[in-house]
Amino acid sequence: MSWFIVGAIGLSTFVTAKAQKDQGTQQKYDLERQAETEKLSAEGEEIKRRERLNKVLSANVRSAASSGIKTEGSSQAVALDTAKNISSSEGAESLSQKIRQDMLKREGNAAKQRGSGQAASTLLQGGISAYQLGKS
Repeated sequence: MSWFIVGAIGLSTFVTAKAQKDQGTQQKYDLERQAETEKLSAEGEEIKRRERLNKVLSANVRSAASSGIKTEGSSQAVALDTAKNISSSEGAESLSQKIRQDMLKREGNAAKQRGSGQAASTLLQGGISAYQLGKS
């Protein structure tokens, strides 16, 4: 009868450990997909920002041309300054998105490691329980 209980403990331990390892792997997968989704979203937003910048700059050029202002001098400097400011904003946004994506990937790796660690701990505890029961 004792061997039956030891076997049941071993099987239960194995199933629990496998579930913990699989859960960690799934969390890693989910976080990697979330990072990829955010990357695609950020790329879409960057395209929209560039389109807005192009519209603003072309509006400035059209306005200057229709008013007879030459494209040299202060209006060109204003347009260049506007482009630089928007570019800096885009750079900061892009960096922020990359940091967020990297953080999600690190969280995914940590989740997988936690799952593996929990699985190993469960196997060890189950082995100890089975050993103690088998001894008695």
